[in-house]
Formats: sequence, structure tokens, C-alpha cells
Amino acid sequence: MRPRHGVITLYGYGSQVRVERGHLLIEDGIGIERTRFRLPRVGHKLRRLVVLGSDGMVSLAALRWLADQKAAFVMLERDGKVLVGTGPVHSSDARLRRAQALALTNGMALKISRELIAAKLEGQALVSNDGLHKPEDADAISQFRQRLSVADTTERVRLIESQAARVYWNAWSDSPVMYPREDLKRVPEHWKVFGQRISVLTGSPRLATNPPNAILNYCYAVLESESRLALAALGLDPSIGMLHNDLAARDSLACDLMEVVRPKVDAWLLNWLQRELFARSWFFETREGNCRLMGPFAAKLSETALTWRKFIAPWAEYIARELWTTTRKRTPSQELPPTRLTQQSKREAKGSTYSVSAKRLPRPERVCVDCGTHVNPGHDRCKLCASALSTSALVEGARRGRIIAHSAKARRSRMATKRRHDAARQEWIRAGQSSISEEVFRTEIQPRLMGLTVRAIKSALQVSVVYASHIRRGKRVPHERHWRALGRIVGIFGFDADARSGSQRHQEP
Repeated sequence: MRPRHGVITLYGYGSQVRVERGHLLIEDGIGIERTRFRLPRVGHKLRRLVVLGSDGMVSLAALRWLADQKAAFVMLERDGKVLVGTGPVHSSDARLRRAQALALTNGMALKISRELIAAKLEGQALVSNDGLHKPEDADAISQFRQRLSVADTTERVRLIESQAARVYWNAWSDSPVMYPREDLKRVPEHWKVFGQRISVLTGSPRLATNPPNAILNYCYAVLESESRLALAALGLDPSIGMLHNDLAARDSLACDLMEVVRPKVDAWLLNWLQRELFARSWFFETREGNCRLMGPFAAKLSETALTWRKFIAPWAEYIARELWTTTRKRTPSQELPPTRLTQQSKREAKGSTYSVSAKRLPRPERVCVDCGTHVNPGHDRCKLCASALSTSALVEGARRGRIIAHSAKARRSRMATKRRHDAARQEWIRAGQSSISEEVFRTEIQPRLMGLTVRAIKSALQVSVVYASHIRRGKRVPHERHWRALGRIVGIFGFDADARSGSQRHQEP
């Protein structure tokens, strides 16, 4: 196993992560699929180690190894809950954290909240218009966004955001979810549409009851963990929020920050819903009706982490920069906080700017439209289903062909064609036109026919495409009356009246 998009995800039982002779040793998997691999300190390309569940062991030496390599360790539940998130931490400035704590009292929290939610609503309007094709909902969300400029409290900002969210998720409710034909028999009815964002089990998005909402919950958990890591890297406290209220066991500022990137996650999922199929084997349903993700599928979703980080980075630095403006006794060398995530200060010195040029987001494997097994990109069916479909199509085509060939219309067409060719032969005989010998046709004309197109032969002889193809390949010898026309189109202009002996060629006028 090697990092995919910089991420390794462990989801088996008894997973182990430890250090052995300077290498990070990882054991993961279930049964015969259990794997064991090592990563060296150089060239490993590991940026995130994600663990699903809580069964296994991670040594302190392994955490130190990850810290030395500037890689983050994240522990998630499959229902979208972040358990642990730790990564590279730089020394923080106490003045920045003090400014963060005072932001609710000096108006800075309101300013930051407005900007974050304005960007979020702009993204939601774009998804509604371009993705869901519901311009009326996009206009409604844009109107809510305009009201943010007059919101004078964070409570008012939260109210506007919740009203826009109601319109936004209602626009999603009728989005269909597609499955392979064989899986449709095993899929509950409420899994076939996006439905409501609020789960009937909890009255909140937690504990989703269908696949698309379960995917959103998990991707939001990945996004939240990346928000935590970004804020910690800048020396901010992820738990002291601007918009979200303080709650035990919640990083409110990380939740504030991730609001901006949620529409990016939504747009990615919507594009997937509209283009690809979901396999039933990617999900399982608990006895309570909660839809959960299978380990391999969740591992695929974890690979999106670094992409979300790229979108988060400039907004995390925006928060730090705005808070820094409220600090006192700044030295000339500390006019702005360091831009550790985007390296914008270095870019500006070089005359460039930071731009999010995210790589194409990884997608789960493409599945067969019939049975749901893995297929290669560019294919709709697996080999077995494609073979069965081709066989049935050939049988059905042959059956229809026999019916059509024996229809009254087909018989009339054959009779008309036969009468036309009989008349042409009789006219050719009455005209007493000389022809060329079969030997000349086979030695001079027929070898040159492969240089012609079937369409050219069909047009010259007024025959069917199939018959013209047979003539071109030498499978059929046309009637003598056609030899002169074929000789003309291949560049042999004609023969004298006694050319039946096959010896003398003359230039035809």
C-alpha cells in the first residue's frame, strides 16, 4: 500500500502503526486481505494518516515519526464524527489568541462571520443554479446573502444562514440516486433520492439514513479535521469560534472555517450523483436505519482531504490576518502574521499570487450498470454483463431480421430489384455490347478494386453496400455488364470489341 493523493486510510480490525528501524510499519486489513507495509523517511509522500474506528494501536514513536515528517494523524468515525486530529504545530503568538478570545466583544467576530457566510451563500447559489438547475432557488439564496450586510449581530447572521440553508437543501430533495440494475432490488426506497438533509433519527444531519447524506457527513468530517489542522498551524485555537456557539467537545472555529468550503464538497457530490452509479456494497444499514459507509469506500473519500485543505488555506489565513489587526504593540517586522499555509508572503515577493489549482478529485471506482462490480474507466459494463448483452442483442437482431426479411414489404423490394437487374441484363444483351474477358477482369481490374471505397463501387454499379463490399474483397464476381464500369473507375479505360480474348487494350474515347 502506498499513499493515494497523499492519504493512507486504515479501516480493518487490530490495525497497528509503529516504527521499526526508522520505517513506519503499518498493518491493516481483514482476514486474507490483511496487509503489512513500511514507509521510509524519504520519498513516502504521506501527508495524512486516517484511521476509521477505534480498534488497533498507534505507538508514540509512530506519532513522533509523523510529526517529524510533517504528516497529520486523523481519527474518524464512519458516521462523520471527528475523534482525533493532530498535525504539525508551529509556535503560536499569545497576542493572536488573545485577539481571538476578544473578537466577540470588539466586533471582529461579526465581520469575520459575515465574510465566511457570504462566501458560503455565494457557493450555494452557484450550486443551485449551475448544478441543480434551479435559478429561482439561487436567486432566493442570493437575496439572503445581500441581507448579511445589514446583520448587526452574529445571531442575525446565523438566522440568515439557516433560512438560506432551508431553501438550499429543499432544492436537493428530489435529486435522484442511481444504482446498478441488480442492486435496485436490494435498495430501500428512501435511498433512491437525496431526500431531506435532516435525519429522522436525530432531528439533525447526524446519523444519516441514506447514502448521499452519509457521504456528506463523512466528507464534512474530513473537512472539519483539515480545518482544525489549518487553524492549529497558524497558532489559532480551533475551539474558540466566531459564529458557532461554544459547546463541549466541539471546535467552533473549525466549524466556522469549514462553512466556506461546504459548497465545494456539495458540488463534488452533486456532480457524482448526476454522472455515476452508487453500488449497494459501499454502504450498510444498521438495525436503527442509520446508513454507514464500508471501510474501502470511506478510504476513497478520505483521499479528498488535501484538496479541501487547498480551499481552506486562504480563508484560515484571512481569519488570522483580521484578528492580527486588532492586536497592539506590533513591531514593524510583524505587520502581518505568517502565511504558513499558502506561502502568500513569499509569492508576493516573487510577484505571484496563491491560486487553488486542485487536482482532479479522486472518485470511487466505476461500477457496472447491471451487476455493480468494478469496471475500468470508459466502460459501462463488466465483461460478463457486456458478453451477455451482446449475445442477447445478436439473438434478438437475428430474430427481427428473419421477420423483416420475410415481410411483404421485403418480398416486394426483392422482386423489384430482380426485375430491375433482369431488365438491365436483357438491355445489355440486346445492345450487343462487347465486354472484356474474365482473365482480364481477374488480372487487371480485380486487384485494383481494393484501392476503391465500398461507396464508390456501390455508386458505380447501383448495387447494395454488402454486395459492393463482396466485390471489393473478391468474394463475388459481378456480372459481365459491370466489368467495363469497374475498369473505368480503376483507371483502365476500355478494350476493343474483340477483347474477350483478353489481350488487347485500347483508349476509350
